Amino acid sequence: MNDSTENKTGQQIEKWQLAFRQNLPLKLKIAYSIKRIKNWYEHFDGQVYVSFSGGKDSTVLLHLARSIYPNIEGVFVDTGLEYPEIRDFIKQQENITWLKPAIRFDKVIEKYGYPVISKENSQKIYEIKSTKSEKLKSKRLHGDDKGNGKLSEKWQYLLNHDIKIGHQCCNVLKKRPVKNYEKLTGKKPIVGTMANESSLRKTNYLKSGCNSFNGRAMSQPIAFWSDKDIWEYMWIFGLEYSGIYDKGYDRTGCMFCMFGVHLEENPNRFERMKQTHPNNTIIVLISLVAVVY
Repeated sequence: MNDSTENKTGQQIEKWQLAFRQNLPLKLKIAYSIKRIKNWYEHFDGQVYVSFSGGKDSTVLLHLARSIYPNIEGVFVDTGLEYPEIRDFIKQQENITWLKPAIRFDKVIEKYGYPVISKENSQKIYEIKSTKSEKLKSKRLHGDDKGNGKLSEKWQYLLNHDIKIGHQCCNVLKKRPVKNYEKLTGKKPIVGTMANESSLRKTNYLKSGCNSFNGRAMSQPIAFWSDKDIWEYMWIFGLEYSGIYDKGYDRTGCMFCMFGVHLEENPNRFERMKQTHPNNTIIVLISLVAVVY
């Protein structure tokens, strides 16, 4: 694999290079990911940490990093919205630093709006409703001269509802606490995001590769892995994982986030939650009714 495509400046890689990496056997993926972690660790003289959410991807990432550096720190952001199974699993892990956001979820929703459809669409809806720039508003409603930047007509009906919709939830509850932590400690993050999770993550990976030194420095050494790779790795190394997956959940983000729920097959995460977490169901239903109607 050609490392010249990812030098210290974080050069853009090509789509064929991502596809090539995604099709490698797991053994080679492991070797390449370990190499990127080592490069990151050595570049910052060990002043790095693993972003640990308690999900399967970050569980593999933490094990991978600690196979080289056993004392590397894991950092978890306690938003208060995690599945109880995730919280229980994280409490069982060693050397995990817990961070908390400065603002509660209900206050974030009240100020910025509810996370709906996707981060990109929520941002466009928020900007159309709140911007004072007619140019930006026109771009979001109609697109630029090439048709880019427009809110899909499929979701424009949401503009007629009084419910606030916005994209700042993740930023306030998750990103701000870790950025404050990085500023305080000087440590740089190793994260478990994967390019196949969304078009935005794929675009970001194509811009920076595994190790990005531009802007906010960030390493994403398993970005070219697949879910199959993750489960195979856990099986090979006998890793324990959160019990939430045995209840049929594929993703383990915040319980009440609506990003991507419209793409899920039935039962979707909220329908499933009615059975697995009945005490939370009424909150979810109220949120859904408020947004949709």
